[in-house]
Amino acid sequence: MPTAFDQTLIAIDALHAEDPRSTTLADGTSMPQELAYAQRMSDWLDRVHDAPVEVLRLAVRAQHLQRWLVPREEYPEGRVGYLTWRRDQGKRAGDTTAQLMRDAGYADEDAIRAATIIGKKGLGRDPDVQALEDCACLVFLENYFADFSRKIEHDHMVRIVQMTWRKMSPRAHALALKLPMSDASLALVKEALGAE
Repeated sequence: MPTAFDQTLIAIDALHAEDPRSTTLADGTSMPQELAYAQRMSDWLDRVHDAPVEVLRLAVRAQHLQRWLVPREEYPEGRVGYLTWRRDQGKRAGDTTAQLMRDAGYADEDAIRAATIIGKKGLGRDPDVQALEDCACLVFLENYFADFSRKIEHDHMVRIVQMTWRKMSPRAHALALKLPMSDASLALVKEALGAE
C-alpha cells in the first residue's frame, strides 16, 4: 500500500498531467508543462536544502498546481495585477494540496504547513519557504530565463533579474552562478548584479 507521501505525490502529479499545454524537454520528448515544471522544482530541492522533510517536498512539487486554470490575462495588467494573480494562485494551489494531503492521511497541521509554504508566507524568515523560493528562482534561471529575456524590454529585464536575486539565499546565488548560460543571458545577469 502506498504511503501518505507517495499517495499525495501521485495525486499532485496526476493534476499536473492534466495541463493542456505541453513543453519539449531536452531529449526531444513532450510533457505537460506544469508536470515538467514540478519535476524541475523537485530536482533542485536537494541542492538548496540539506534535509527536506516530506511536507516541504510536497509543497515544492505542488507550487504551480493547476496554474493554467486561472490565466494571468484574467487579472489587470501591471505589477499589482500580477502580484494579485500570483497570490491567488498560491492560495488555490495550497488549499488543493492541503486537501490532497488530508485525503491521503496527513494530519491537518501538516496540510496547513504545506499550504503556508506554497503561499510563501515567511519568505526570508522561514527556511522551508526560502527553499521553495530558491527552487523557483533556479528553475526560472535554468529553463525559462533565456526565452523570457528575449521578449522583455532590456531595462525591465535587468530589474527582474535584480528582484529575483534579492529573493534568493546565498546558497542559491552560488548555484545560479554555476548555471550554463548563453553569452547574452550571462551579460544580462552581470549587468543586473553590477548595478545592485
